[in-house]
Amino acid sequence: MIYRSAKHVLALTLTAWCLLACASLPEVSKTQLKADAADVPAVATPKGVLPKQSSEALLKKRWPKSTLDLQARAALEEAATGVPLIAGNKVQLLFDGPQTMAEMMKAIAAATNHINFETYIFDQDELGEKFASLLIEKQRQGVTVNVIYDSVGTIGVPQAFFDRMKAAGVTLTAFNPVNPAKLRGNGWKVNNRDHRKILIVDGKVGFTGGINISDTYARSSPFRSAARPTDQSEVGWRDTHVRIEGPAVAALQWMFIENWAGQDADNLRDADYFPKPVVAGDKIVRVLGSRPGGQFEIYKALLLAIKEAKKSIHITCAYFVPDEQTLRALNAAAQRGVDVQLVLPSVSDAGLVAQAGRAAYTPLLEAGVKIHELKLAVLHAKTAVIDGLWSTVGSTNIDTRSFLHNHEVNVIVMGDAFGGEMEKAFREDLRNSQEITLAEWRDRPLSARLKEWLARIWDYWL
Repeated sequence: MIYRSAKHVLALTLTAWCLLACASLPEVSKTQLKADAADVPAVATPKGVLPKQSSEALLKKRWPKSTLDLQARAALEEAATGVPLIAGNKVQLLFDGPQTMAEMMKAIAAATNHINFETYIFDQDELGEKFASLLIEKQRQGVTVNVIYDSVGTIGVPQAFFDRMKAAGVTLTAFNPVNPAKLRGNGWKVNNRDHRKILIVDGKVGFTGGINISDTYARSSPFRSAARPTDQSEVGWRDTHVRIEGPAVAALQWMFIENWAGQDADNLRDADYFPKPVVAGDKIVRVLGSRPGGQFEIYKALLLAIKEAKKSIHITCAYFVPDEQTLRALNAAAQRGVDVQLVLPSVSDAGLVAQAGRAAYTPLLEAGVKIHELKLAVLHAKTAVIDGLWSTVGSTNIDTRSFLHNHEVNVIVMGDAFGGEMEKAFREDLRNSQEITLAEWRDRPLSARLKEWLARIWDYWL
């Protein structure tokens, strides 16, 4: 999420008065899930879902360490989300805007059949114009290009920017228009936003994570810069994305098509959206999408992973306003000896959200959770690595808006190889952060406490 202007905030806040009641998050009961879980989680491959015996053999091969523990966790997660694991993928961890944009544009330039792109923000700035021009060029080359952009995330972008792409043949749809006159039969749901960032090229390569199309990603964050800057204006935003090849790309494709159809948009033009899947690597992943009124798949998976943690919980989160159940789970993990560490923003594009999150610092610190605030760069990443074995990268923040009101997507990667990469990134974030101690937090001024209290009152709508 990025709060672009007072007009943007107003568009979201006014909708609160249009709703009669607040939705709520479900209770996640580990006891019930254990009763529902199978001994071995389902594993999908290019040849179909594996038999139980074959799944167990594959998991033992891919997870030689702590196999039984990770297998049991995967089975619980499947019971909670109803989504199987997908084997045979290559997953590349991408840091910040320059690396991610380079990989995305490289994939787009190589497209021969179709490009499906879904984003919350698509700015008309230097980077946005470059990205749009590349999409237009591929459309002119005969590649089918489809774009979903969120109407609140792009509320300050002139319509002419999108009309230029449309005139070139790119098919676009604005997600849940702010203007009711532009609706096409699916009801005015302006409080429900499309916060997903998905790019699929030729049905073979997929990208997702936290990165939008904006000049805020033209530079890298401090630890990825050649020279370590000392001024905030010299650094880019800190964010994370993933590049995927293999059968899991089809799961991202289905999410894109489902969202397109849900907007009552024009029919997608013919293209080979689901080419025959092939094994591209050895990563076993679970692709989770959530939406308002859905089954809370991402929330359940994250909460369950926290509750099952044995050694460590390392979370990097841009907008952290935990609900009571998540707060209890983090505190309980710290109290049972798990190393719980959070990297959160010290500077934010959404000050009210940051203040609401800080209202939870006291109980977390008292329970033994270690909190670090990233210096200089604006933090926009949404990642977690638990026990070095369970990792997730996506668009979902730890707040009510993401879990209840937004369409989100997260990729979960199982195993210690990718987990090691995530841990390395987390240590770099720690190196660029300032730890908040309980003693200094208790000594903060009364004015700060008042801001936190006032922000927390509105946390449901942030």
